[in-house]
Amino acid sequence: MSKNHQSIEELINADQGEADSEESATGKFSVLQGKIKHDETERAVEADAAGRGLPYINLFGFPISPEALSLVSEETARTQAVICFFYDGERIRLASLDPENEAVKEIAAKLEKEYFCAVKFYLFSPYSLEYALKLYSALPKVRVITRGLSIKEEDLNRFSEKITSFKDLQAQIADVDITETITLLLAAAIKSDASDVHIEAEEAGIKVRYRIDGILHDAALIEKKAWPKIISRLKLLAGVKINVDEKPQDGRTSIHLRNERIDIRVSFLPTNFGESVVMRLLRASAVGLEFEMLGLRGSSFAQLKREVERPNGMIITTGPTGSGKTTTLYAILKKLNSPDTKIITAEDPIEYQLPGINQSQISANYTFAQGLRSIVRQDPDVIMVGEIRDLETAEIAIQAALTGHLVLSTIHTNDAAGTVPRLLSMGAKPFLIAPALNAMIGQRLVRKICEHCREPFVPPPDDLARVRTLLDQLPTEEKAKINPDQLAFYRGRGCDHCQDIGFKGRVGIYEIMTMNAEIEKLILSGQASEYDMRDAARKNGMITMAQDGVLKALEGITSLEEVFRVAE
Repeated sequence: MSKNHQSIEELINADQGEADSEESATGKFSVLQGKIKHDETERAVEADAAGRGLPYINLFGFPISPEALSLVSEETARTQAVICFFYDGERIRLASLDPENEAVKEIAAKLEKEYFCAVKFYLFSPYSLEYALKLYSALPKVRVITRGLSIKEEDLNRFSEKITSFKDLQAQIADVDITETITLLLAAAIKSDASDVHIEAEEAGIKVRYRIDGILHDAALIEKKAWPKIISRLKLLAGVKINVDEKPQDGRTSIHLRNERIDIRVSFLPTNFGESVVMRLLRASAVGLEFEMLGLRGSSFAQLKREVERPNGMIITTGPTGSGKTTTLYAILKKLNSPDTKIITAEDPIEYQLPGINQSQISANYTFAQGLRSIVRQDPDVIMVGEIRDLETAEIAIQAALTGHLVLSTIHTNDAAGTVPRLLSMGAKPFLIAPALNAMIGQRLVRKICEHCREPFVPPPDDLARVRTLLDQLPTEEKAKINPDQLAFYRGRGCDHCQDIGFKGRVGIYEIMTMNAEIEKLILSGQASEYDMRDAARKNGMITMAQDGVLKALEGITSLEEVFRVAE
């Protein structure tokens, strides 16, 4: 124990002794003596902080907001002697008697992951701790479910029971007051499995739209006069500045239900008639998808499974935003996650928390390249990089793949064949790309036909002609499984279970391109075009996304129209 630590303990013990004999001293002398001891303790703690290279804080009179104080529960604050005294949506400041304590470090790590904020430690005195603990009595006794405003699960459930369609939602909006409107909209979004809620100010009113299975649907209209109160409540909920409406703002909040947690990212954008608000609902259950349930089939599943089980190399997923790349990578990480495997990720943003995996948040001052460079020094077995955006990130990822690591990442191209040309255009060296790449995955998401209203359907002649062309180009073993004279397709009629949409849920369609001698030769030439890469992959038995989609349509999983919407 350091000298400073000893002097602090002696001062505290002395204070206790003084308190025991307080009744024998005059009140004036006791107050004066207490102040002297208090000041001595603060000076000793301040000196101790300087010796440790830590900032010091005296919390007496410091304006600690309820939002900051409530980030650490009163029980944890008492047992671990740690107080959250500052929080502004971007930074968290913790005061502790012992910042080196492992339990205190775990509290900081949890707050960083949950609130996506930088956490900084300060050293404070037992007097400051005692003062701050008294402030908990002023907090609401009922713990709010989300920081900012309270959204109760029972209210969500109450509204959810009354909503079976968008018509019901519109009727309910007319019956509730402003304070319940947001709860109602979230309840309907959760019930309909919407990924995003769009609230858009227009000239005549406020339009509410839900993105369900990748497609936007009009859900309700809100009177224009209600907008100022609704936008204020949304900003309180998201933890952004209420009085700012001329520039974009981003916030976030969480709803803790009985069986899951829903993180909500909220974006505010100024428009002609007021701010547009988009709430993205990130459900922890969305990453419960197992590798075997992704929708991969036959030889494609076998190929990717083999590449995932290799100890090193790169697996890259490609596709536009919203094509399910993150879900695929998380399913692979879940398959690889075991006590004997160290997995580290660099993500922007961290959309879902994965137990047992070290996840790193990219920021303006912490790029993918910087994160990846630090990750390789952490002795990982598997590395996941959210996206390869530039040459520096590409080169570090390739080197990691060549030095015994399995690297997973994404890149923005139209299909698997575009992966290598994209890396070459960044400036990556062909002789390093060829040995580093294991597999390239092209993917899209198609909506699944609602099982409750699925019915047979005869496609138009033009669509059938495209189907036959795609089936003729299938590898021999896949073509042998299909009778071209008995092609059956389906569609969703629309029912209460699917909000009369005809679809419920989504599934991936994939193409898996793995490395072989011909593709490697093309890469080493340094002039590999997308057409050449695609042609070489097909010759080696690759099933394209469009072909995979047609096969799923023949099985009644999706519709032919849906396949051609996303893959052709």
